[in-house]
Amino acid sequence: MKNIGSVESLWRYPIKSMGGEAIPEVFMGFSGIYGDRYVAFKNSSSRKGFPYLSATVQEQMLRYRPQFRYPERAVKPPNLTEAMSIEPGVNPANGEPNDLILDVITRSGTVVSVDDPALIEMLVEGLPGENHLTLVRSDRALTDCRPVSLISLQTVGQIERELGKPIDKRRFRANIHLNLSSGDGFSEDKLVGRKLRIGSRAEIMVLERDPRCKMISLNPDTGEHNPEILRKVAQEHASFAGVYCAVLVEGVLAQGDSIELFD
Repeated sequence: MKNIGSVESLWRYPIKSMGGEAIPEVFMGFSGIYGDRYVAFKNSSSRKGFPYLSATVQEQMLRYRPQFRYPERAVKPPNLTEAMSIEPGVNPANGEPNDLILDVITRSGTVVSVDDPALIEMLVEGLPGENHLTLVRSDRALTDCRPVSLISLQTVGQIERELGKPIDKRRFRANIHLNLSSGDGFSEDKLVGRKLRIGSRAEIMVLERDPRCKMISLNPDTGEHNPEILRKVAQEHASFAGVYCAVLVEGVLAQGDSIELFD
């Protein structure tokens, strides 16, 4: 195995298309990062293939900050230690609903429960047409494509140089920010079809490059749209940046963990 870098930071997004949070450690299961995209809002006016309200339609969603009411319980399943001790391996149970209660800091700074009807009223504000939102919870991360996404700091840095201006890495909404030993941007593209170990236990398979959309053009704090960013990634990199991964071996990830490439 070859060491190719380390985990610079770990991120999850408890409510789909809302603000994310950096976390020092978290359990990564077959269905994704624990607590990631745990909740979404289904919109009656969305297309059937993608039924959720997103910031590509309601840009102000990015100004809402979800937070787990009991953050210490939202790091890993409550029975993880016991499950991991059973050979040859048992899928840990998903968290208890009471462990994953979510509140949301709104644009005005008030805090409401995720199931407060007032939150739905805020989210549909300014949207055209009829929009009936329904709260959806899932034990599986409600990601667009694959369970886990990864991007290197070097790739973000290359896009910065191509744009000629700083760019916030949070625009890419990745779960794992990788600091590559090679120092080359877009080197994660070469990992497609390869297997990685993160830390002492967890293993992932890199499946494909990550096709980008309007989301990377939205300021993660304000929702302000800058189409220049997606346009540059489209021109220089065929709209791809970062990679999608599947989980082969579950485990707890931590900031600073080594990332090794299987031979």
